[in-house]
Amino acid sequence: MNPYAIIILATLLLTSILETIAEVLNLRALSQKLPEEFRDVYDEQEYARSQQYAQVRTRFGFVQGGFDLLLLLIFWFSGGFNALDQYLRAFAFSDLVTGLLYIGILALGMGILHLPFSMYSTFIIEERFGFNRSTPRIFVLDLLKSLALAVVVGVPILALILWLFDAAGSLAWLYAWAALTIFSLVMQYVAPTWIMPLFNKFTPLEEGPLRDSIFAYADSVQFPLRDIYVIDGSRRSSRANAFFTGFGKNKRIALYDTLIEKHDDEEVTAVLAHEIGHYRKKHIVIGMLLGIAQTGVMFFLLSLFVSRPALAEAFFMEEVSIYAGLVFFGLLYAPLSFLTSLGLNALSRRHEFEADRYAVLTHREPEIMIRALKKLTASNLSNVTPHSLYVLLNYSHPPMLERIRHIRRIATERIPHRQKLKLGFRDFV
Repeated sequence: MNPYAIIILATLLLTSILETIAEVLNLRALSQKLPEEFRDVYDEQEYARSQQYAQVRTRFGFVQGGFDLLLLLIFWFSGGFNALDQYLRAFAFSDLVTGLLYIGILALGMGILHLPFSMYSTFIIEERFGFNRSTPRIFVLDLLKSLALAVVVGVPILALILWLFDAAGSLAWLYAWAALTIFSLVMQYVAPTWIMPLFNKFTPLEEGPLRDSIFAYADSVQFPLRDIYVIDGSRRSSRANAFFTGFGKNKRIALYDTLIEKHDDEEVTAVLAHEIGHYRKKHIVIGMLLGIAQTGVMFFLLSLFVSRPALAEAFFMEEVSIYAGLVFFGLLYAPLSFLTSLGLNALSRRHEFEADRYAVLTHREPEIMIRALKKLTASNLSNVTPHSLYVLLNYSHPPMLERIRHIRRIATERIPHRQKLKLGFRDFV
């Protein structure tokens, strides 16, 4: 059997088995007894509901994951990749146009086949547990906007990458890496102003106690806060969140309206302190640099494999092409991508601890941060007893119990740290 086919097939099956094992262990780790730490935000009935939500979500994941794997294997071993290629070649388009159509049709087909799962998730599961606030109209408009963005933004980038790998020779990977890096940096400025408002309305936080509390905290840590926006997340979900996006003058701090609705002013300020912690600790920049480095490695490896006849033969292709090689390389790259994701998730969990530490050492009361995290856990029906393997594979944030215990440990450092703050904040954080 073709060695590339063996590697790809083995990776698909092994990762699927590993993920299934992690899901099963995670279900078994669900504790029937409500942890003492959450008795002030969960009652027994609501806690049982959170476990039911985890079970329903896991079963749904089994079905969707199995469908995706089965669909890929059927399409692969029935010669679907080659059949689509031969069909498009019959129109005698240029290689660039053929490549765009080939990748576009595969992506559109996968999107259409995933649509029933997305609808079921939103209008059945999320509706059943009280999270969904979206309407069919909003759902359809979001799909159309996403499709339009894929065409307007994604197609030119894909066309540039295909052209570079066809025309730029051995340095194509370097040019493609540079182009995508520039594009990513530009998007950091464009997205907050032009793209995100296509999906959500951003409204400046109105004058009042919450705004005063946030700006007072920002002043206390010498953070140059210009404005705060409220995002209408309640149009789609009852889940609460807050985030930073963009850089410089286009930097936005956004609070979900559901966060403001469910938390008092001090709790919202504590959540924002955590987000400022990410910014102060350079986590956003670190994440961007790691993403750029990962993209460079990926493009370099792509240059080594994209035109290899053996890779095309693994998928029963009659002809070798850059565009098909790009698709197949995505499957071949999966083992390295899987390992990379483990490292990035571990780093992300560490960053969350660091941001919590920053918030605790600079905010007024550590217990306020804990109270906010508990409320977020309860309102999102989060699993408070996840299995360690599932956390390793899937969690970008530490389990909530670990975060609370971490906050309590560092709370003892708070008094001497605050004394240092009086001498000069930037010298000690």
